[in-house]
Amino acid sequence: MTTGGRLIVEGLEAQGVDRVFCVPGESYLAVLDALQDSPIHTVVARQEGGAAMMAEADGKLTGRPGVCFVTRGPGATNASSGVHVAQQDSTPMVLFVGQIGRRMDGRDAFQEVDYRQFFGGIAKWVVEIRHADRIPETLSHAWHVAMSGRPGPVVIALPEDMLSSEATPVAAARKVSAAEPAPAADEIERFQTLLADASDPIAIVGGSRWTADAATALVEFSERLDIPVACTFRRQTLFDNAHPHYAGDVGLAINPALCERIRVADLIILIGARFSENPSQDFSLLDIPNPRQTLVHIHPGAEELGRIYAPDLAINATPGAFFTAVAGVDGTGTGRANAANAAYRAWSDAPTSSPGDLQMGAVIGHLRQTVPDAVICNGAGNYATWAHRFWRYRTFGSQVAPTSGSMGYGLPAAIAAKLRMPDREVLCFAGDGCFQMTMQELGTACEQDIAIRILVVDNGIYGTIRMHQEKHYPGRVSATDLLNPDFAALARAYGAFGATVERDADFPATFADAMAVDGPAVLHLKTSPEAITPTTTLSELRRG
Repeated sequence: MTTGGRLIVEGLEAQGVDRVFCVPGESYLAVLDALQDSPIHTVVARQEGGAAMMAEADGKLTGRPGVCFVTRGPGATNASSGVHVAQQDSTPMVLFVGQIGRRMDGRDAFQEVDYRQFFGGIAKWVVEIRHADRIPETLSHAWHVAMSGRPGPVVIALPEDMLSSEATPVAAARKVSAAEPAPAADEIERFQTLLADASDPIAIVGGSRWTADAATALVEFSERLDIPVACTFRRQTLFDNAHPHYAGDVGLAINPALCERIRVADLIILIGARFSENPSQDFSLLDIPNPRQTLVHIHPGAEELGRIYAPDLAINATPGAFFTAVAGVDGTGTGRANAANAAYRAWSDAPTSSPGDLQMGAVIGHLRQTVPDAVICNGAGNYATWAHRFWRYRTFGSQVAPTSGSMGYGLPAAIAAKLRMPDREVLCFAGDGCFQMTMQELGTACEQDIAIRILVVDNGIYGTIRMHQEKHYPGRVSATDLLNPDFAALARAYGAFGATVERDADFPATFADAMAVDGPAVLHLKTSPEAITPTTTLSELRRG
């Protein structure tokens, strides 16, 4: 005989899971017990939101579901922040939630939550396993759902008594591979016709279901057809930012020249992306439902094609399958890609100066020279605009950031990224408000003994919200000032390296000290609240 808990772990092993993230709870002790005998690496987080974000980041990096275990009630509700990131970012993820005993449901038992109702709007599938012999079947379906079409999160509730009771051994399901939808021949012919008729096309890429091979094929596609490539919000890792065909990122604080290029393009090739609110500039770049530009939309989820925009050509395909199908399509060079890149370089080559003794432009400039191949992780906030605009993302998987705009994401993501890529330098950018959402995960980083470098950008305010207040409610600032701790001292209290930087001249040496540490390091960067974005100041916003 075995237990439901052991069947869960055997199922994870069969799916190739090598790491899970969790906060322990009494509701799934049988799983924790089974994990002791498993080669699966169990990472214990300090709060369920951090654990779920770590799992989401892991899924983002691998293309297979990141796995998180949390307990019932408050554990599950805390974890919902990471589930929402997975839903918005189209990331495969499986969240296991310990559940009350099967005979207690419906009585408002201790920490009882109706998981189908609670997670139903942000998960692709929510299910409860009532009988242990259904575990292999359920896990197989969960992995298929999480990875297929437009990927996303699956939530599986595990009743405590189902996990701990004796069960008949059941063979685990075979390892799941997601189906790869591919274009039909007539769709490729139609694509070639539309391309031949276009004089000013642009490719915009984003979404998930990408691989390193697909990213390489995108470069070849761009070079062969002389098409500029732009990446959607926080998907800059999909195309080498130093390539002469790179046009920049289509997201918040977009380059005005790129914005205009998209408006006047006569053909937009949208690959993998949904082109939602942020990249579409509040749904203004493309008319809804009929764009004025000719639109070819390639997406692995059939349900996303025509959901917002009615394309001239809809192709249900993964990025890799699309590039394979169009390998024989030729184009005529016009120099348009080089022109788009020139505009990008003019916008982003030289970091702008801003008020204050320590400027983020100088920080990014130094980092570009010293750790150009680093993996960049961040959460949400105006501080991230410097990394978006001035960093050069060179390789696939070098950016781990939430398109959902979730604060607190950077540190959990950096932990997951370093565990997944131990030989890569991993930098975490976090604003003072953003960092304090999940800063307790410094304990996780120290426990795992991983050398991540965390740059806390402290301007003493919730910068993004203050910016909007100054613009839309001038003279009525409220609820955006922050009284912050000494973040360097906090790092040292955890046993990590901690140092404070207040001047440009001090950053290079202090960063070198942080890089020399074989463990987590926190640099507390004190910046001026006046330096609200790379293009404006708070005073300028007040003046209108």
